[in-house]
Amino acid sequence: MKRTLTMIMLALLTGVSMMAQDVEAALERFDKQASAANANMFFGELENAEFIDEMDDFGDNTPIDSLQQQVWFWAAEWMYDQQQFDKAEAYALKALQKYSPSNQDKADCLNTLGCIYVRLSDFKQAANYAKQSVEIEMKGGDHDRISSSLNTLAGIYMAGYQAKEAEDIILQAIEHANQANNPGRKAIILGMASEIYHTLGKDEKALPYAEQAIEIEKELGRTPKLMIRLSQKGSALLGLHRYEEAEDIYRQIAPELKAMGDYHSYAIALNRLGMSLLCQERQQEAIPYYKEAAELFSKMGDLYNEIHSHKGLYESYWTLNPDSAKLELDRFDLLKDSLYTHSTAEALSRYNAEFGNDQLQQENAKVRQTHRRTIAFGIVLIVLIALVAWLVVRYNRRHWQKQMQELVKEVEKTLSNSPLKGEDTNGCSLPLREGRGESGGLEGADRQFLMRVIEAVNAAMPTGNFGVEQIASELNMSVQTFRRRMQSAAGESPKAYIQAIQMEKASRLLTDKLDMPISKVANLCGFDETSSFGHTFRRIYGCSPSEYRDKR
Repeated sequence: MKRTLTMIMLALLTGVSMMAQDVEAALERFDKQASAANANMFFGELENAEFIDEMDDFGDNTPIDSLQQQVWFWAAEWMYDQQQFDKAEAYALKALQKYSPSNQDKADCLNTLGCIYVRLSDFKQAANYAKQSVEIEMKGGDHDRISSSLNTLAGIYMAGYQAKEAEDIILQAIEHANQANNPGRKAIILGMASEIYHTLGKDEKALPYAEQAIEIEKELGRTPKLMIRLSQKGSALLGLHRYEEAEDIYRQIAPELKAMGDYHSYAIALNRLGMSLLCQERQQEAIPYYKEAAELFSKMGDLYNEIHSHKGLYESYWTLNPDSAKLELDRFDLLKDSLYTHSTAEALSRYNAEFGNDQLQQENAKVRQTHRRTIAFGIVLIVLIALVAWLVVRYNRRHWQKQMQELVKEVEKTLSNSPLKGEDTNGCSLPLREGRGESGGLEGADRQFLMRVIEAVNAAMPTGNFGVEQIASELNMSVQTFRRRMQSAAGESPKAYIQAIQMEKASRLLTDKLDMPISKVANLCGFDETSSFGHTFRRIYGCSPSEYRDKR
């Protein structure tokens, strides 16, 4: 029986693959020669693949631009569905050039581009195209189309970590969907509302939206969409700490999504299944699900979801394999840094400031009427920004100097190894942290030198390259000159002073980051082994790092 089912699945997957090849072969023929016959052949293959309903054939007198517009738009839709997002982008951009400014269907192409750029993690472009789509649809006045374009824009804001703004947009989308009376569209928008409220941590609101969407999908008999709505319900259940119910849902839908070939939604379900297991402290079971999801997202180029996979792997490995946990944390940080750029955040903020129904409908008129005032305001704003920037730089410089002076004092206290007299009830002495006066006994030049040393050591500590030779080189000194200068300024050897900087940083991390594991503190302070860190810390402070943290 099992073998028979496997053969059936292979046959189905082979059939899907052959249909995809047929569609792409027809598209290639059209790209080589744009003709009505080749366009009709392409749409015929889309119908065979049950991707579109039956379409009227194009006549021989159909303009080439119209053929290209239609074929390339649907090629973008097909490639998006096949999760070939780079190809989808290329065809959608080609199609966009073929639309006239007054063509209402241009909004569909813009909306598709918005969705594509979300998958490519380019939220600046996604917001740009989705906003243009909303503007066109608002002018058209079709509630169904307006709700669809608003739904896309809300999804982009949510993906760009601006869920509060997404909430305002999705509530407008729901109002338009109610007026349009399109149950299928409403289910999609209710599902998006559920995701947004889950992102906001308002899962008591997210759950009923998901359940409403599920009921609509059941009535419509749309099984693929139903799987997505169930996934959204699972997310809300996770947020409400109903982990076993969420696990049951994701175990139900994951194989269904995979069988349907929806690997993107399948990977998301794997991520959330891993999370439901992790929340039940079943780390070992969660790891394979996170791993498979990470591989799938990596192949798709979906950085946004891949970082969640690596975060789950880091948390799963933490108590099982610290080395593997560190590798996953490094991968998570790398992906996170590459995902968002300053321009992305700036663009989303700008679109958020510009967005609003009234403005979308009247924007062009306002620009013409206020052009001169805008220029004047812009000049004033530039001057104000320059002034504020100068004040911020000046404040930051003074703040940095004050911080470094305080650090010099703290390092001196650590070097003095003068714990509070007497012991607490646990026998753990604490280092004296009060200041020693305004000057701290240092001349200005000596203080500046020690500030430079502390800055250099703190910058190099995470890499482990903070030995005496490395710091001397960083300060453009020979080792001998560095030793003499350190002895003159601090009365200590460079090695002792560097170790004091490590211990001062350790004491701050232990008291400021209460949830940070001791091993992580040791690593951040330049120690490869926790035992060596503990030995050094006890020698300086008279107690273990954990005892120090408990007392503080």
